[in-house]
Amino acid sequence: MTLRVLGVDPGLTRCGIGVVDVERNRRATLVAFGVVGTSPEESLDQRLLVIATSIDEWLDRYEPQVLAVERVFSQLNVSTVMGVAQASGVVIAAAARRGIPVALHTPSEVKAAVTGSGTSNKDAVTKLVTKILRLNAPPRPADAADALALAITHAWRAGSGAAVATTGPGSQSLTPAQRAWADAEAKARRAR
Repeated sequence: MTLRVLGVDPGLTRCGIGVVDVERNRRATLVAFGVVGTSPEESLDQRLLVIATSIDEWLDRYEPQVLAVERVFSQLNVSTVMGVAQASGVVIAAAARRGIPVALHTPSEVKAAVTGSGTSNKDAVTKLVTKILRLNAPPRPADAADALALAITHAWRAGSGAAVATTGPGSQSLTPAQRAWADAEAKARRAR
C-alpha cells in the first residue's frame, strides 16, 4: 500500500508544495513539486487568493490522502509569522473542504526525520531529500525541498504506527535518526 502525501511549506511570498508516494517500507518516490509565489506589492487578499487557487489545483490534480503542513513557530518577526499563519490557514481550509486530513509538523521534527538531527540546516535537508527521493538534482528552490521533507516526514511517521520510546526496553535498537526524531517530538510537545 502506498501513501500519497502533499507537503506544504507555507509562506506568503513563497509557498513550497511537494507530493510524494511512500511505500510501507519507507521508500519514497517524487510525484511533483513546485512553489507558489506572490508579490509583496499585491494586497493580502489577492496574495491569499493566489495561494488558495494553487492549492485547490494541486489537491484536485494529485489527490493526496493526507496534507502535511509546517507548524507555525514563534519568530521575532511578527509580520513573517502572521503571513505564514495566514497562508497555513488557507491551505488547511482547502484540505478540510475535501475531507483530507491535515497533519502539522515542526521544523525540528522534519529535520530530525530526514537528516537525523533536529538542528540541521536547509542545505542538509535538501541534500537528504534529494537522496531519499533518488533525484539527479536537488529540488529548487529550498521551499520546495522543505515541502517534500514535510511530506516524507509525515509518511514515515504515519508508517511507524507510534512514537518511538527513547528510554526503557527496546530503546537500544533505535537508530540515531529514530532517537533524534523521538527527541524532537518530545521537545515539540513540551513547547506547546
